[in-house]
Parts: sequence; structure tokens; C-alpha cells
Amino acid sequence: MHDDSGIEASVQSERGLTASEARARLEEFGPNDPVPHRRGSRLHDFALLFLNPLSVILLVAAALSATVGQKVDASIIIIIVLLGVLLNFVQTWRSGQAVARLQQGVAATATVLRDGEWQTIPRCQVVPGDLVRLSAGDLVPADARLVKSRDLYVQQAALTGESLPAPKEACGAQGDELMNPAAPGLVFLGTPVVSGSAVAEVLATGPRTAFGGIATHLTARPQETEFDRGLRHFSLLILRAVIFFVLFVLTVNLALRHNPFESLLFAVALAVGLTPEFLPMITSVILARGAVQMARRKVIVKHLSAIQDFGSIDILCKDKTGTLTTGKMTLAESIDVFGNASERVALLARLNSVYQSGIQSPLDEAIQQGGSLDVRNYQKCDEIPFDFERRRLSVVLENGGKRLLITKGAPEAVLELAVARDEGGISVPLGDEARAAGRNVYEERSERGLRVIAVAWRHVDLRETYSPADECELTLAGFVTFEDPPLPDAASAIAGLKRDGVRIKIITGDNELVTRHICLQLGIDSASTVLGEVIEKTTDTALGYVAENAVVFARMSPAQKNRIILALRRRGHVVGYMGDGINDAPSLHTANVGISVSGATDVARDAADIILVERSLRVLHRGILEGRRAFANVTKYLLMGTSSNFGNMLSMAAASVMLPFLPMLPTQILLNNFLYDLAQLAIPTDSVDPEYLRSPHRWDIRMIRNFMISIGPISSLYDFLTFAVLLHVFRASPALFHTGWFVESLATQTLVLFVIRTMRNPLRSRPSRLLTLSTIAVVAAGVLLPFSPVAAALGFMPLPFSYFVFLISATATYLLLVEMIKRRLMPVPQLQAKK
Repeated sequence: MHDDSGIEASVQSERGLTASEARARLEEFGPNDPVPHRRGSRLHDFALLFLNPLSVILLVAAALSATVGQKVDASIIIIIVLLGVLLNFVQTWRSGQAVARLQQGVAATATVLRDGEWQTIPRCQVVPGDLVRLSAGDLVPADARLVKSRDLYVQQAALTGESLPAPKEACGAQGDELMNPAAPGLVFLGTPVVSGSAVAEVLATGPRTAFGGIATHLTARPQETEFDRGLRHFSLLILRAVIFFVLFVLTVNLALRHNPFESLLFAVALAVGLTPEFLPMITSVILARGAVQMARRKVIVKHLSAIQDFGSIDILCKDKTGTLTTGKMTLAESIDVFGNASERVALLARLNSVYQSGIQSPLDEAIQQGGSLDVRNYQKCDEIPFDFERRRLSVVLENGGKRLLITKGAPEAVLELAVARDEGGISVPLGDEARAAGRNVYEERSERGLRVIAVAWRHVDLRETYSPADECELTLAGFVTFEDPPLPDAASAIAGLKRDGVRIKIITGDNELVTRHICLQLGIDSASTVLGEVIEKTTDTALGYVAENAVVFARMSPAQKNRIILALRRRGHVVGYMGDGINDAPSLHTANVGISVSGATDVARDAADIILVERSLRVLHRGILEGRRAFANVTKYLLMGTSSNFGNMLSMAAASVMLPFLPMLPTQILLNNFLYDLAQLAIPTDSVDPEYLRSPHRWDIRMIRNFMISIGPISSLYDFLTFAVLLHVFRASPALFHTGWFVESLATQTLVLFVIRTMRNPLRSRPSRLLTLSTIAVVAAGVLLPFSPVAAALGFMPLPFSYFVFLISATATYLLLVEMIKRRLMPVPQLQAKK
């Protein structure tokens, strides 16, 4: 609903605004965002990180410790919490800044009149009073009143629920109409322009728009991605484990009559130790780094979580134009029904192309560049815009007092309406022989890989408007054909995607003959081509089988494309869809990952998750591999954290039952966990084995759980061995026991990263330099802490030299045993691409 102040502020002449007026209005009305992002200060964002439940519990525990006189313990807890939050804040903020810089390059734009010149600006900077220019493929940047329009049709389904585009014209809108999406003189924020062009005066922006009233509701529950779903299931797994261990340890310690406060603090520290509290930060850093790497490879990510889904794609659906072919149409010939060169066909095609005001397709550009026929003696009277059901477009022109309707479109769509053929500008009845000849001509050209468009005409009466009903009893003039050769590297790019586990499916509105010819050149199996008319008659259940097994889908409408993608998703596939036109928007939304190009229509770019700066399957392939690298590094963190922490928790639970004292002080548990997490901050920089990149990967909570319950107990076995050595060989006091186990626990769970990070033999897979240095530095810090000036404050004491002999041998055999178990759980051959 509009705000009156916005409307009053919008009254402007056709000169538009000046830059200073625009700045003032931007300050007054705010950015043009229906759901403004409320960005607090950095201090506010930093403070919010303390609201983590575990952080709150720890800070409360620190306060209680200080109250009962344990000020050193309280200080240590506070310092560890502060350091953890600070690291989280810095890394997440840096990642967010990097992504924001990348996304600015693909932000929605609008064409406005400023200082007397048309300029392209970010859509968020549009203000009330701006004059904006609209054309087919644009998204309306704000609620606006039409000043000028020409055959304008806008899709308003999001506001009105009507599936068909609504006609709009500059007729003025007053009073109550300003609140009505059905008003013919108004256009609204976020609605796509299907055809035509216009100039409009902005009435309202941001939350004051009609869409602003419902935008909050629409964006409150965004579609859950595959990545988000995996994180949610993983979090539930960890939550169950935390609750079980904390309750068990707390119950045992209270039953053994240990100090209740120390027992509670110990249980909380255990919860912290088992929880991968750096997971959001590590994930953000990994995905942001992936986004930066992808940008260097000419792939821009709009939504970070789409990176992992991008890497998980196992089926890529796309049209044949643009990334398989050059996308640069050239006019090959203008021919009559019998295939003879025809100047008449060239003239009619040029008239239709010049005077149509809808989508300026590559075909129209090729027609206009392919000749210099004079069309200035004609005056446009009306237009019947193109739509994807009729698959044709008509214009009505007047010349010498007579009106001529000229239609161009898909040959099969035009041929069925033709009753005559053109012979020197005169209509001659279209007999069966001529009709068959025409069909043979366009089929023969199509089989040669040429794109064919039929051209027809008829004389019409003088009246105000015309409709698709007037496209009848046409005279078929002939055909115009176009060349769009395959890209030189398309075949090798397709082979590379197939090798790396991505199946290509061609879904196009073009006819099956042209599509098969292109597929044959690129090595794509088109034997099982399915037509749109078959899809239309197929039930959703049967469509799943058809979509799974067919490779090429031709003569598809937007609705049919959408059904195919839904069918593939229902069968468990991660589907990517690549498109750049208005008709691709529904499919881009439906796919797991919508992929478009920087030169696509606003509608397509707005619907997409990934934007390719360059039209190339090689660029897309590199982006998919980068997505797999990001997912691989997230998985490393999860496997590391769950397996090592689970083992420690088992050991803690058992030791708390067997020992007359706490096996490790709460502050030592927190310090151990902090140092361990610190070592993993470099995981985002780590390299990934080539084998891992050879196939798509998805969340496998069962595998993570199995890894946790298989590797964790091995860690506990070595902990129990350490307990025995400390108690029976070194006759350890509580302080020596705490120190010895702290160092052993930190060394084993940190160094095991070198084993878990790769499915290969660790000696044949080199980690990144930063990961190597950080891991070794953390272990060295743990070894040196008992000999440092702060040892006493932390409850540590120096360890005897002979203990380190045991530590080295125990750590080496532990890593060897984990390597053997790892190969059973995740053998390298499973990571090879499926043939």
C-alpha cells in the first residue's frame, strides 16, 4: 500500500530528477528495498555473538566462580569466551565483506533519467519522483505511474494471482486506483515486463510499495537448501549427543558426591567440548573463500549456501543456445514455401522485426543486420505480443490506407494457421502439395542445424485493437533461417562435466530437428528425444521415469520445463538449471541451483543463485568444482570435530566414574577445546584431493555418525592407555594427571587432522602450508604450556621427559590405527565418478 508522502514527493515533469534531488530523497525515503536489511553497528553484531547459550552459561559460571573466590578460574573462562567470540566475529565479518563486494557486481539495476540523461543505477538507489525506462525482460524497480507506454504487458501473478500477463498503458491513475494492482496505468515493484516498453514515474519505493506489504511474509521462510538441510540434521545429531553426555556426567558426579558447583561447571565444559561452536564461522569462511575463488573464475555467487548445492549438482538442465552454441545468430537465407530465395519474405520479416516492441531476441537482431530494405513507409497500428504458448508474434502496419497483419513464429505454429501461400504478393490457396513442400523445406533446414522461422501475413480491417484471434487464415510467405554454430570448446566441456559426474539434459523450446543436429555435433545422445506434447499428456508419476532416462526435451513450454525439473528433484537429484530469458524464471526458481549469465534479462538474473560472467560451460564446470572444494573442507571440519570430541567425551564420562577427582579441570577443558578449534581455522585454505572432485557429494549424516562412533572410541582407548600410564607408571597427582592428559588429548585430536583431511595416504596428499603451520603451532603451544609462567594459574605442572617418549609413540600408533579404520569407512574408490 502506498504512503501519501511518497506520492506527493513523486510529482515531477518529464525531465526527471537532478542528482542532488535524488540524494535528498534517498536520505528521506531510504533505500528501495521492500524488506530493508537492518544492519547494526559492529559493536552490536559483536555483542550478539555472546547470546550463544553455551557462552551465556560459561559467563554465568565465571561470575559464580568469582563470587566463591575462584577468581583465576573465572578470569580464564572469561578470556577463553572472549577470544572465541572475537575470532568468530573477525572471520565472519571479513567473509561477509568479501561476499558483499562480489554481490555488488550482480545487484539489480534500473535505468533512470537523472540530470537530463538516462543512467543505469543500482535498484536500491531509485527514489520517488524518478523517471524509469522499462523494456521486455526488466523487473519493475518500484511502484510507478506510466507516463508513456507501447504495447506493454506485465506479469503480476505475485500480486494478483492471475497467470496471464496484464496489459498496461499510460492512461493516468487517480484516487483509489493507486492501491489497486489491476489499475492499467500502474506498474509495481518486482513484476517482470513480458513485452513492450514504457517510461514510468516512481510513486513509492521500498516498504511503501504494494509488494512491501507482503514481502516480509514472503521472505520469512526462504526455501531450505540442500546445504541448510544437512546442517540442520547435523545439529540435531550433536544436540542429542550433548544432552546425553551432560546429563550422564552430571548425574554420576552428583551420585559420587563431588562438589555440585564443580560438577555443573565440568558438565558445561563437556558440552562446549562436544559442540563444534566454530561451525557457523568455519562454514562462513569456507563458503566466502569459495565465493572469492569462484569470482576469479568468472562465477558470481548471490547466495552463499548455493555454493555447496552448486558442487552437489548431478544433473544440469539447459537450453542449447548460448553455452553450447555461440548465441550469435546470423541470417542465412530468406526463402519461399518451395525453398527459393525471396525478397518478399525478407521484407515481411524485417517489417515484423523493426516494428515489434517486445523482446529483442538475437533473431530480430540478425534480421535487422541482414539487409537494408526500406520500411519507413509503414506506420504501426498495433501489436499482438509473443507468448510461449502461441510461439508467434504479430504486428499490424498501415501503408497506403491498407492494414497488414504480419506474423512470424515457429513454423509448426504458423503453418497450422495458413490457408494460402504468397506468390508475388498475391494470396494463392495453399494446397496439400504446397503445404507438404513447406514442411519439407523447414524440416530439411532444421536437420542441417539451421534455426527456422515462418513468416505469414493477411489483410485486416481498420479498428482500434487486434488480438490473437486475428491470427487466422494467414498467407504463408516463407521462411527465414539462421545459423548458430556450436562453440569450439563445447564438446570438450560437456565431456569434462560428464567425467566429473554431471549429466547434461537439454530442455529447449526449439524443434527436435535443430536440437538433434546440435547434439550430434557435441556428442550428446539425442536418440531418446521427448517432445512437449508428450510431456503434456504424461502424469507426474510417469514423468519421473521419462525425465530420468531421456536426455533431450524439445518444443518445451516454460510450464513443461518446470515439471521436468520438479520430477528430477522428486527422484533425489540435485538439479541445476541454466537460463537467461523471461520464460526461464520459473525453472530457475524451481531448480536446486538457478544459473544465469551477466547479460541475461533482469528477471532471469533476479531468479538465479549463480551468475556466470562469461557464457561458457567451462566457466560453469570450474564453478562446480569450486563448490565441491568448499563442501569437502566443511566436511573435514565436521569429521574432525565429531570424531575427536566424541572420543574425548567418552573418556571424560568414563574417567569421572573411575577417578576420585575430576579428570580435567573445567578451565583446562575449555582451553583444550579453544586451542583445538584454533588449529582448524586454516581448514578453509586446505587443498582437496582430485579424486574427491570427480563426483558430486551430498550430506550424509549416517556417514558422519558412523565415522564419529568408529573413530571416537579409538581416541578413548588411547586416553585410557594414557590414564593407566599416568596413574600406574608415573604415580600422578591430580595436577600431573590433568597436565599429562591435556597434552596427550590436544596432540592426538589435533594431529589426526592430517589423516582425516584426505581419503588418500596422508603422505601422498599435501595439506596447505597455513594448515600445517597452525596445527604444529597449536600442538607446540600445548606441550610448552606446562613449562610456562602461567602453568600454575591454569592448574598445570611440568611433565617428566620420559612421558614425552610415551606421548610420541602413542600419538604415532594412534594416527596409524585411525588411517586403517578410515580406509574401511571411506575407501578412495567410492569417490570416483560414476560411469
